[in-house]
Amino acid sequence: MIPNGYLLFEDESLLDSTVAKMNALRKSGQFCDVRLQVCGHELMAHRAVLACCSPYLFEIFNSDIEPHGVSHVTFDDLDPEAVEILLNYAYTAQLKADKELVKDVYTAAKRLKMERVKQICGNYLLSKMESHSAISFRNFSSCMGDGRMLSKIDIYIQEHLLEVSEQEDFFKLPRLKLEVMLEDSLSLPSNGKLYSKVLNWVQRRLWENGDQLDRLMEEVQTLYYSADHKLLDGALIIEEHGMFGVGAEEDHMQLVQKKPPRENSNTKRQPSSSTSGSSSPSGLASNTPKPCRREWKYIASEKTTNNTYLCLAVLDGVLCVIFLHGRNSPQSSPSATPCLMKSLSFEAQSEELEEHPLTSMHYARSGLGTATLHGRLIAAGGYNREECLRTVECYDPKEDLWTFTAPMRTARARFQMAVLMGQLYVMGGSNGHSDELSCGETYDPHTDTWAQVAELRTNRCNAGVCSLNNKLFVVGGSDPCGQKGLKNCDAFDPVTKTWNNCAPLNIKRHQAAVCELDGFMYVIGGAESWNCLNTVERYNPENNTWTLIAPMNVARRGAGVAVYNGKLLVVGGFDGSHALRCVEVYDPVRNTWRMLGSMTVARSNAGVAALGDVICAVGGFDGNNFLNTLEVYDPETDEWSDCAEALSSSV
Repeated sequence: MIPNGYLLFEDESLLDSTVAKMNALRKSGQFCDVRLQVCGHELMAHRAVLACCSPYLFEIFNSDIEPHGVSHVTFDDLDPEAVEILLNYAYTAQLKADKELVKDVYTAAKRLKMERVKQICGNYLLSKMESHSAISFRNFSSCMGDGRMLSKIDIYIQEHLLEVSEQEDFFKLPRLKLEVMLEDSLSLPSNGKLYSKVLNWVQRRLWENGDQLDRLMEEVQTLYYSADHKLLDGALIIEEHGMFGVGAEEDHMQLVQKKPPRENSNTKRQPSSSTSGSSSPSGLASNTPKPCRREWKYIASEKTTNNTYLCLAVLDGVLCVIFLHGRNSPQSSPSATPCLMKSLSFEAQSEELEEHPLTSMHYARSGLGTATLHGRLIAAGGYNREECLRTVECYDPKEDLWTFTAPMRTARARFQMAVLMGQLYVMGGSNGHSDELSCGETYDPHTDTWAQVAELRTNRCNAGVCSLNNKLFVVGGSDPCGQKGLKNCDAFDPVTKTWNNCAPLNIKRHQAAVCELDGFMYVIGGAESWNCLNTVERYNPENNTWTLIAPMNVARRGAGVAVYNGKLLVVGGFDGSHALRCVEVYDPVRNTWRMLGSMTVARSNAGVAALGDVICAVGGFDGNNFLNTLEVYDPETDEWSDCAEALSSSV
C-alpha cells in the first residue's frame, strides 16, 4: 500500500527472525560486548539488549569509562541458571523456568530491577502456595522486601492458620510463651486488640528494659492484665502477693516466679513521669530518636481452647509463634490440649446406658513414638503447638490409667519407636527448633532409664523404624538439606553397636509407616516431597532386596501401622488435603488391600499399636486440634470405640 506516494511495508516475520538470530549470536558469543561473571560462570550478551531490559545494567553501562569496550559485570550471589533464564527472556520475551528455580529467578530479577519478571515470578509462587509452604514463602518474601507478596501470604495464613500450624516450618519457628493472670471480673480482649497489647509489651521489654528477644523466649513470661486494660509485667505482682508457680511436668506452660526486669548495663532508668524518660538500649539521650526498628506485625491468631490463644506475628523483624494462656487464679495451671468429648444426646439417659470414655493422655501429642511393651502401651515424645516433648506416658489397659515413666534424654517428635530385645529404641526425629536429629536412645524397663545409642550417619526426621532379625532398621525420612524423601535404609546391630547400609528403597519416602511381618519389613505410603503415596515396598533381609507389592486404596502419609492376626492394619494419616479416619488391611497371602471400619475421629501422625486383642490409636492431629485421646479397634466387630468398655473385655 502506498499512501501519499510513500512506500509502507510491515514485515511481521522480521522481528521474530531478528530476535532468534540475536539470541543465537549471544549463545555463540558473536558480537557480544558484555561478560557477566556469575559465581564463576561466564555469560556473554549484548550491551544494548540488556540495557533495554534491566535498569540496573543500564546504569552500569551508562557509567562505563570506556563505553565502547567490553563491559565486565560480576555477581557473586546469584544463580547462574537463573541469570541465563533472564538473558533468554531479554532476547525472546519468553520466561521459562523449572519450578525449583523460580525463587532464584525472582532474586536475580530483583537485583537487575526487572520488575515485570519479578511480579510474574511472585504471582507464580503465590499460585503454588499451600499450607506446608506458606512459612517458607513468607520468609522469602520478607527477605526480598516484597510487600505485595507479604500481604497476600498473610491473608492466606489468616484463613489457614490451623493447617499452617501443623507444618514443619511452623514447628521450627521461635516461640514466645505468655501466661496472663486475670482478675475474676476480667476477660481477655478480642484477638486483634489482645495481640496489639502483646506487641506493645514486647517492645517495652526490648527498648526500655534492654531485654533481648531470644532471652524472652527462654522461659514462660508471666504477665498481668490490669483493671484499666493494660498488659503489665507479672514479676512484681507475683513478688508482692507471694504467688509462686507449682512445678509441673517440664513440657507444661507453668506459672513461675520471675526475676524483675533486667537493667541494661549502659542505661539508667528514668522516672516514668518523664515525657521520654527511658533511654534506649544503646544509651541514647532521651531527646534522641529511637534506633531504627524492624518490622512489627500481628499476622493471625486462633483461640485454641477456652482461654488459650495461638498467634503468628513478626517481632522486631523475626517471624515468631506466640502462645498465650489467660487464667483467673494463680493456683490453676493450663491443661493439655482438651479432648473434644461427644456429649450425650439426652441428659436423662439411665446410668446403665452411659458409656465412659477411655482415659486421655496427660499431653496432646502428634508425631509421637508408640509401642507395646509388657502388655502396656507406651507413648513417647511428639509435639503440640507449643513444643517438642521429652515426656513418656505408659497406659495400663486393665486400670484404664496413664502414668509417667522416665522422660527421654532429648525432646523429639516426628520419629518412630520399636521394641528390640525387650527394650525400646527411638532414633532421629526433630527437636522442634531447627534441627533434624541423628541421636538415638534406648529404654530399659527394668531400670526405668534411657541410655544413648550410636548416632545415625545422617540427621533424619520422619523416618520409619522397626526391628527385624534382632536388628534395628531406619528407613527413608527427610534430612537437613531439605530432601523431603530419602531412599536410605540403615541397620543397627545392638551387639556390635554399629550401623550398616542396606539396599535403598525403590521410591524416596518420608512419613511412611514401617513394620515387620513374617520376617519381612514393610514400608507403606508416605510422601515423595509433598506428594502422598499409596505404594508399598517389602524388604527381604535374606537377599537384601526391596520389592513393590500391591498399592493401598488410599494415598497417605503420617499413617500408623500395626500387625494383627498375620495382617497389616494401616490407620489414618494425611492425604494431602485432609487428616484421615479411614483404615485398610493388607493380606500378604492374597497380596490385596481392603477397607475396614473408620476411626471415630481423623488422626494424622498418631501412634498406633496392637494391645491384646485390639488395635490402639492415640494422639495425632485431626486437622484442627492436637489430640490426647485414645480409641481402640475390635477386629471381631470391625468397629472403633473411645469407650472404656470396649477395651476392658479385650485385654
